[in-house]
Amino acid sequence: MNMSGPIVKSLVNVAAILSLAIPAFSQAAPKYDPATETTFKGIVEELKIVPPTGGKPIAYIVLKDSTDPAIFLCPKKFLDDVGVIFKADDPIEITASKIKQNGSDLTLAREVTKMNGGETLTLRFKDGRPAW
Repeated sequence: MNMSGPIVKSLVNVAAILSLAIPAFSQAAPKYDPATETTFKGIVEELKIVPPTGGKPIAYIVLKDSTDPAIFLCPKKFLDDVGVIFKADDPIEITASKIKQNGSDLTLAREVTKMNGGETLTLRFKDGRPAW
């Protein structure tokens, strides 16, 4: 049996690609920390949908006059599935965890309440596990 055939070479190439690709795509998702949870109010500036490299689109909310550049909500599909829409100038209250990931500050929303209707979107359970 010849171990240098085209099938073996292809398998070696696939193994080499996987050994390089897995670490690149294995960055852990941000972990919600209930110990850093805080609640604050704000006015929606915009809802941003960001397509991560190799992943599914993610929904972020940007608040007017906020020190947070964007607050992570959930995958866009979850937002679409529950049917909640955030528009510019919506007053909201957010319960979120402020964490660090890769040296950067990140705010992960657990719950968002629209102040002009009382509609509450639960994104994570109280222990931080995602609801999606």
